[in-house]
Amino acid sequence: MSTYFPKAGEIVRKWYVVDASGQTLGRLSSRVARILMGKDNPRYTPFLDTGDHVVVINAEKVKTTGVKAEQKVYQHYTGYPGGLRTEEFRKRFERKPELIVEQAVLRMLPKSKLGRQMISKLKVYRGDKHPHAAQKPEALAAQA
Repeated sequence: MSTYFPKAGEIVRKWYVVDASGQTLGRLSSRVARILMGKDNPRYTPFLDTGDHVVVINAEKVKTTGVKAEQKVYQHYTGYPGGLRTEEFRKRFERKPELIVEQAVLRMLPKSKLGRQMISKLKVYRGDKHPHAAQKPEALAAQA
C-alpha cells in the first residue's frame, strides 16, 4: 500500500474573504496562514501547495494589543553599507496598513519557494471593496 499524494490537477482551490475589522493582527494572520498552507484541507501535504486563496478586506481596521502600536519597529537591510532601514509600526500603519497584514502572514509561512508560492494567493485591501467578486469568494466567520 502506498501513501496518497494529490496531483497538481486534483487540487481544487477555494476563495475566501476575511473581514479584518476589529480582529487582532496576530490571530488573524495565523488563521489566514493556515488557510494558505492548506492545513484545514484534508488533502494537506507539507511539501505541496494545497491551500486556498484568501482576500483580506478592511486592513486599516485591524487592531493590536498591548503597547505594540507604540513600540514595534520594522527593520530591513538594503544590502548596502549603512543600509539598515527602520520604520515604526504607527507610521507604517498610516502609510500602508495592507503591508502590515501581508508581512505578518508572510512571516508565518515557510521560508522557501513553497512559502513564496503560498503568499501569492493572499490579496489584502484597505477598504471593503475588492476586485475578486468573479471568483465568488466565501465569507469566513470571525472567530471569538
